Amino acid sequence: MDSLTQAVLGATVGVAVAGRRIGPRKAALLGAALGTAPDLDVFISHGDPVANYVMHRGATHSLIIQALATPLFAEPLCRLFSGLRSHRVTAYLMVYLVFATHALLDAMTIYGTKLLWPLTDHPFGVGSMFIIDPLYTLPLVVVTLWSLFSPRPGQRLGRWTAAALVVSTLYLGWSAIGQAVVTARAERVLEARGIEAERLAITPTAFNTLFWRGIAIEDRGGEDRYLNLYIPFLGDDAAVAVHAHDRGTRLPFCLDALPAARDVLAFSGGFARFERRGDDLMIADLRMGIEPGYAFDFAVARWDGRVFTPTEPRRVRSPRMGEGDLEWLLAGMLGTPPVRPRELASHLPASETQVAKARVDKPAC
Repeated sequence: MDSLTQAVLGATVGVAVAGRRIGPRKAALLGAALGTAPDLDVFISHGDPVANYVMHRGATHSLIIQALATPLFAEPLCRLFSGLRSHRVTAYLMVYLVFATHALLDAMTIYGTKLLWPLTDHPFGVGSMFIIDPLYTLPLVVVTLWSLFSPRPGQRLGRWTAAALVVSTLYLGWSAIGQAVVTARAERVLEARGIEAERLAITPTAFNTLFWRGIAIEDRGGEDRYLNLYIPFLGDDAAVAVHAHDRGTRLPFCLDALPAARDVLAFSGGFARFERRGDDLMIADLRMGIEPGYAFDFAVARWDGRVFTPTEPRRVRSPRMGEGDLEWLLAGMLGTPPVRPRELASHLPASETQVAKARVDKPAC
């Protein structure tokens, strides 16, 4: 999730656990600082942009490493704050819960969080939350601001703190339910169109949990494409729009010679597409962003006149939203989205299931 959300979540947890011992203001400031700490791994360079993308949300987001690191943070707090000196359990509990809630909240997004590293490198990602969701963040912001202006604890603040945590947690539960409902709808739409998806991911569009995006990978009959499904929770099956795009896997490159591309494919769970852009071979993680501007889009090879040869990976940024997207997004939240203007050419009518593509011979590896 975004830095503000993680900070106010940490602040609210800090107030709930330690507000009575050290005062809500100090507890909120400590919680906000601790809630931001796991994301400091973005300042660690692992060698290139692809490695940084794959290694983010690694050790600092592991529930195991966080447990081991808790004494390193809790013991100094016990010495700094008199209210915690005889309440070590409170200090330890606050530190670990702030760390753990950060990691667990991140795991609700689609990116992938290595919760059990080093036991496993698997990036857990429910995908039911967008990285910024005002409805989740707002109750936590209210409690954080209240706490910062409250030097002493009080019953009202305590009740509001508990309520904010309950409401925000229930919202996470709602997002998982909404995702399950929308997933079933996406599967029905694909089945009705005779499309057999190799894999399917469902995640919200920006800033909400009412309008969803499905990414379906289809590989059959010599075709290899991905489908963007736009699914309003308040709409019915007929309101679901499907757009077909070429995955670019038949471009003349050898995947075995492109370790950076293999890393993107593995980390994205196969939800990636290749594209020739000028002389560059691009690979994008389809799970984050919206066509054609994906958050993690990397140039990994260069055209030499015959095939693509590997180059030092570099990240290429592009605008996420375009003309007409805001109106389309708001209509989708209300259940009546039009066909997205920026994907009009790729819209797949219900009667059409296959799109002819030119075959390209792949180079020998």
